[in-house]
Amino acid sequence: MTTWPLLTWIILLPWLGALLLASLPHTRPGVIRGLALAYSLSTLVLGAIAWTRFDPAAGYQFVERHAWVPSLNITYHLGLDGVSLLLVLLTGLVAPAALLASWNLSRNPRLFALLFLFLQGSALGVFLALDFFHWFIFWELSLVPAYFLIKLWGGPGATRAAYQFVIYTIGGSAFMLAGFAAVYTVSGTLDFTVLAHLGEAGTLAERLGPTGMTVVFLGVLLGLAVKVPLFPFHTWLPAAYAEAPTGASMFLTGVMSKMGVYGFIRILFPIFPAELTAAAPVLLWLALGGVVLGAFAAMAQTDLKRMIAYSSVNHVSYCLLALFAVAGATSSNPAADTAAMGGALLQMFNHGLSASALFFCIGILEVRAGGRRGLGDFGGVRTAAPIFAGLCGIALFSSLGLPGLNGFVGEFLIFRGVFGHAPWAAAVGCLGLFATAYFLLTFWQKVFHGPAAGAGVCFRDLTVFEIVTLLPAIALMFVLGVWPQALMSFVNPWVTAWLASLP
Repeated sequence: MTTWPLLTWIILLPWLGALLLASLPHTRPGVIRGLALAYSLSTLVLGAIAWTRFDPAAGYQFVERHAWVPSLNITYHLGLDGVSLLLVLLTGLVAPAALLASWNLSRNPRLFALLFLFLQGSALGVFLALDFFHWFIFWELSLVPAYFLIKLWGGPGATRAAYQFVIYTIGGSAFMLAGFAAVYTVSGTLDFTVLAHLGEAGTLAERLGPTGMTVVFLGVLLGLAVKVPLFPFHTWLPAAYAEAPTGASMFLTGVMSKMGVYGFIRILFPIFPAELTAAAPVLLWLALGGVVLGAFAAMAQTDLKRMIAYSSVNHVSYCLLALFAVAGATSSNPAADTAAMGGALLQMFNHGLSASALFFCIGILEVRAGGRRGLGDFGGVRTAAPIFAGLCGIALFSSLGLPGLNGFVGEFLIFRGVFGHAPWAAAVGCLGLFATAYFLLTFWQKVFHGPAAGAGVCFRDLTVFEIVTLLPAIALMFVLGVWPQALMSFVNPWVTAWLASLP
């Protein structure tokens, strides 16, 4: 128990910012945006404080635990470990950048900022909660602001995309809730740490029975699979990402897509180890479907935003590929396990940076071109806007996995780990790498090179404000490309301890 509830403040400060914005009288838009940015930056500041005090060799830290509903054995339980810290830092980087990308939104900036801060706090709650009761509350609360951000500030198809996003996610969550209701019935607790011990000992399986345990596992799996999304539950994603406003797209791909992957690590591995191992061969094929088909679907797009949306399916599926390869391993290979899991965590962070930066760049293209964002709407942008071309090119090559940039390290470790357990899966997954290189290089060549055409004829280069928004992510792409140990120094000890704790 810490004397200062650091984790509670990490969650609450964005919400307090939203409450302040809701209660302020008529205020100038600049003040509203500045306050929203300050409260959003609090996550990065507090996350950095946690990082400086974090012991990579220890378990959960900064733990807060209080009885909440004693009659139901429900506790308010927060804790921070290596994967949680990684995602808190990612949120602290992506969220302020997304607000800066939305700085010039003219329609109701107060409501936009309020909803965004509420979304940020809810996502942080998911990464820090250790009791399913309030973890699920945070999980569901994140849907509300995301729905309105897409619907109210999105494109022509925003209403349909927002409804599809909510229906898919709530439908999956209903199965997950039913599964945990069954778990609570036989265990009397919803605490993740207690349930992990029961799952490891096989107690849950004994109490639920083989059939009951399988049904519960499938329900929880479905709720998480929709959120990631795992192929073939990905069909809501391209429309939601493409229709959302730029800032919301950045947060959806940079942070919210990681909530599902986090759920696999925090819930399925420790609580349902035997069931996950049994399902791993099928799940490995589904992850490969996301890797390969996501990349080929992106290759077929002419809408740049939908292209990057499908690319997100491809890149997040790399993380799942690593997780399922470890879960389904038939022989002991600690080096492969460590490489796969470390690569998956690093890929989560790196994809959050590169994908959010790419959505920001496409938002700039769209604004400059009066709403157009087709692959054929631009040409020769590099000549008219060399700074923009350079920074966007770095984000593109980071997403492509160019050595020297952050995207390479995570993908290399993933394929190193997957090859140690399932060489055939690593070989099939390479098809996704080739397709990714093709469509990203096509994007680079058609939009930035060749003779000036379309909206590229009089394209205006980045303003200082836009450079400031994009530069932190670009700088980190270089830093983590040559010094991945900045993150791996606390990720690897956590991975080692986590793998040792699994049955």
